[in-house]
Amino acid sequence: MLWIKSLHIVFMVTWFAGLFYLPRLFVYHAMTQDEPGRERFKVMERKLYFGIMTPGGVLTLVFGIWLWLAYGFTGGWLHAKLALVGILVAYHLWCGKLLAQFKHDRNTRSHVWFRWFNEFPVVILIAAVILAVVKPL
Repeated sequence: MLWIKSLHIVFMVTWFAGLFYLPRLFVYHAMTQDEPGRERFKVMERKLYFGIMTPGGVLTLVFGIWLWLAYGFTGGWLHAKLALVGILVAYHLWCGKLLAQFKHDRNTRSHVWFRWFNEFPVVILIAAVILAVVKPL
């Protein structure tokens, strides 16, 4: 089971790398004025979302569910952590919606909005790690 736990952590790190980086790309994309720059960001964002973030997120969930089934975790901490995972999945999907808006040159948000949007997964990460390690509930 340590292999499964290790893979869960590796893919969680991969997923979070994308959750941190894609909104940062959105910041720069929102600031870009030239067409070649906008097209470059579209390629980078698409590859990050579909090539790294989504596989990382799916495999994080797969190995997390495997751990849950193997160990049968219980307690309030797990319910709270699963709620945070649900929020992260929604955030991931929201990133996909924003990606589509950029793809079709329909972004209406400022780079400042994306800077704030970029901070959200940090809060979730801190809370999820505390719940998983300390198990306060």
